Amino acid sequence: MKFPRNSKILRSQFDVAPFAAVFFVIVIFMLLGALLPVQGLRTNLLPPSANDLPGVNTATIAVAVDGAGRLYFENQIVSERVLVNNLKVAVGSAPSPLTLIIHADKAVTYDQLTHLTLLARDVGITNALLATLPRVTTVNPKP
Repeated sequence: MKFPRNSKILRSQFDVAPFAAVFFVIVIFMLLGALLPVQGLRTNLLPPSANDLPGVNTATIAVAVDGAGRLYFENQIVSERVLVNNLKVAVGSAPSPLTLIIHADKAVTYDQLTHLTLLARDVGITNALLATLPRVTTVNPKP
């Protein structure tokens, strides 16, 4: 027994307007989402600026320290034990020796920096550098 078909296959032109409207709404949401504030760590780097410093051409791993001595790894506050474990994992998975980049606040003491570099040395990172900002130069306008 053959049943009659009541539904018809789309035989008209494809209407793009609804799809374009949805696309533009998605774009607007993405643009507004990019304007939302993102959690982060504001540090005053020590020293604030420097010129003619050599760069690093090997793989790096970054750790931040604030004035209260809190450690930050991958934008998360971590304890010393968690930091050591994360550094061990990074050293184990890196194909070449890593360089530790320390983003330190102005209030960080030399003792805290030394302790952090000793932690890194214990897990196998032998090079440690302090992150700096490039020196700002002012251009005198012509009178």
